[in-house]
Amino acid sequence: MTDLPGGRHLRPALLVALLVPAAARADVIDAVNAVRLHGCPGGTRAVAPLQASARLDEVARRLAQGAQLRAAEQLAGYHAVSSFSVTISGVPPGGDVSAILARQFCQQTTDAGFREFGVWRSGADVWLAFAAPFTPPAPADLDAIGRRVLALTNAARAQTRRCGATRFGAVPPLSANASLGQVALAYAQDMARYGYMDHTGRDGSSPEVRVTRGGYRWREVGENLASGIMTPEEVVEGWLQSAEHCANLMDPAFREMGVAFAVNARDERGVYWAMEFGTPP
Repeated sequence: MTDLPGGRHLRPALLVALLVPAAARADVIDAVNAVRLHGCPGGTRAVAPLQASARLDEVARRLAQGAQLRAAEQLAGYHAVSSFSVTISGVPPGGDVSAILARQFCQQTTDAGFREFGVWRSGADVWLAFAAPFTPPAPADLDAIGRRVLALTNAARAQTRRCGATRFGAVPPLSANASLGQVALAYAQDMARYGYMDHTGRDGSSPEVRVTRGGYRWREVGENLASGIMTPEEVVEGWLQSAEHCANLMDPAFREMGVAFAVNARDERGVYWAMEFGTPP
């Protein structure tokens, strides 16, 4: 999603949010966080409470005016990585919507990825907006984040695990390679700049071609990609949950790796990751 220019949207959003009675707003927030505290039937674990957001209050107000969620976020100047909205009618004065959320929207309400929350109320109708805000990693932290991804990857490789139908035993750790890191950075930047994610580059290149162009001599090459993920922990965990990406992480043939990310705040996914694997001759 494209962020609207920032400053002129912030003040109206904050002023409008003040029109929601504070007590009613607090009651709804308490009800939502009660569901997150107790989890869902069937074993869903408790998750951290949501933080109130004035901009998401404005998103909820736009929803009440009939806007679709994406349009409401754009109008409010809110950049969400992921989001969800709920409209509830017949809400009692106390604002207790916990029973309805627990019964009909528990999985969405307890989504651990959501961090912020907004509410708008008109009479007995309540509009709720849940979101994971766009909080990208800082490009200045690229080296530190690369080391963190390497550490998490090697921790995963040290354990027996199953990637889809394939079982992998513990395998030796990978080492960082500067050439692979530069290939990863160039490709992450290209994906971020042009808003795509594919193992085939815009010029038709494959991972093997890009790694070769980067000056890396190899006998084995692999590549993992991701987008819309903000932290090294989440990106490695996401790869481990995908059979093909997990297999790359656990492949005993690989010896070296390079990883990088690039940020485009005006792109809906916002952050693009590339991880290049290699084995020298």
